[in-house]
Amino acid sequence: MTNPSIPLPRGFGVTLDAATKELSDGSLFGGSPARVMRLTAAGRCALAELRGGPIQSAEAAVLARRLTDAGMAHPVPPAEGPSGPLDVTILIPVRDRAGMLRRCLAAVAGRYPVVVVDDGSADASEVAEAAARHGAAVLRRELGGGPAAARNAGLAAIDTDLVAFLDSDCVPPRGWIEALALHLADPLVAAVAPRIVTLAPRTNVARYEQARGSLDLGDGASRVVPGSRVAYVPTAALVVRRAALAAVTPGTESLGAADGRAVFDPALRYGEDVDLIWRLHEAGWRIRYQPSVQVPHESPGTWPALLARRFRYGTSAAPLARRHPANLAPLVIQPWAGATVLAALGRRPVAALGGTVAAWLDIAAAVRRAGVPADGAPGAALTAIRQTWLGIGRYASQFGAPALMATMAAPPGKRAGRRVAAASLLLGPALTAYAERRPQLDPVRYALAHLADDVCYGTGVWAGCLRERTIVPVTPVISWRPVRIARPRTDGKG
Repeated sequence: MTNPSIPLPRGFGVTLDAATKELSDGSLFGGSPARVMRLTAAGRCALAELRGGPIQSAEAAVLARRLTDAGMAHPVPPAEGPSGPLDVTILIPVRDRAGMLRRCLAAVAGRYPVVVVDDGSADASEVAEAAARHGAAVLRRELGGGPAAARNAGLAAIDTDLVAFLDSDCVPPRGWIEALALHLADPLVAAVAPRIVTLAPRTNVARYEQARGSLDLGDGASRVVPGSRVAYVPTAALVVRRAALAAVTPGTESLGAADGRAVFDPALRYGEDVDLIWRLHEAGWRIRYQPSVQVPHESPGTWPALLARRFRYGTSAAPLARRHPANLAPLVIQPWAGATVLAALGRRPVAALGGTVAAWLDIAAAVRRAGVPADGAPGAALTAIRQTWLGIGRYASQFGAPALMATMAAPPGKRAGRRVAAASLLLGPALTAYAERRPQLDPVRYALAHLADDVCYGTGVWAGCLRERTIVPVTPVISWRPVRIARPRTDGKG
């Protein structure tokens, strides 16, 4: 395991997350999951230093690590990276899709070595020709084993310090590797991912993907932590230390020859990248999501293709739950926020009001016990209730949409309240997302696509659960702690 006490290096700066708020006593509230961080007098001086520019003092370096680890702030690496080209190899797995491979290679060829792994393409000569035209090496697997097996085969042939994973349907901009690798000046960072965006959204399918792509994790920089706002990153485009890969590969100290075969779990046809990211996290490494770097990728061409992909992604939840059971909760509910939402859905306004007050008092009591002012408690309670409503709606849409639609379709009568509640859960998340993202689709098309997307993903999760004989991916979790309190250090440094 890497040393978690290593401060953020000097020369780095930090920028506070947009959601981080300073309380009246100088404490900070924010992060994912939400928490309050108390600061000593020395900590407040260190925060002032960080707000003024790059890290200069040991105290600021320690506080910067605490803030970035908590998701309250994000590191700003030095603008100048190492002189000269990086020691990196680009690894591209491909099966068929020679046209996309040509386009991808045209975007990356010439600066760094490229290894293309042909994972059993029907026409090997097309892949070989595309690679040869752009000076890329080719490794051929006669039988396709999926992305995990293909990447493992490529890793076994790579000895550079860094590896840039890239999918063949991506068209990265010039300088994407260098921009991401700046974060690797932090010795605890194992991997850095860009934002994956939709390439040329000219169809309704692509426009929907642009607004809600399954690989697009949003425009907010983040540390990647299971259960947080950015719980994983895909290897569609990812720059990673080869030494970190070796560190999480059982029984190996380097990635030479056959050692590379175990980095990605070949038993995982989907979700192999999530498994790797979570293993890196569990080993103490930091993983960063840097959305200022954007890598376009090709979206599915038709609605059936998009929904079939969502189903396949859903099937990965159960195998991942076998490996990381604590990371797969589909819904996390705080008791008072959950009670408030259920009371509102059941048309119990007095009970809903009581739940709202109780949520507020619960948060206020938790922070006051820690000696922190409760001035942010009302807003935190309302945010928790709103997020709980949206979370229950997404959960119900993914795993119980037929029941909700049957309730909405019931004949008029005394059950009008149930129909309204069902509609709220079924359509609330979609319409909220539409209002926030303003996609290039009308609200009806977007809401229908959003619902179909959730249903197909949820169906895939159910299919995986049946195959793996587990219910972890469909089991909600109750969080009894309304907010975390990060206490000040006793060494005067935070």
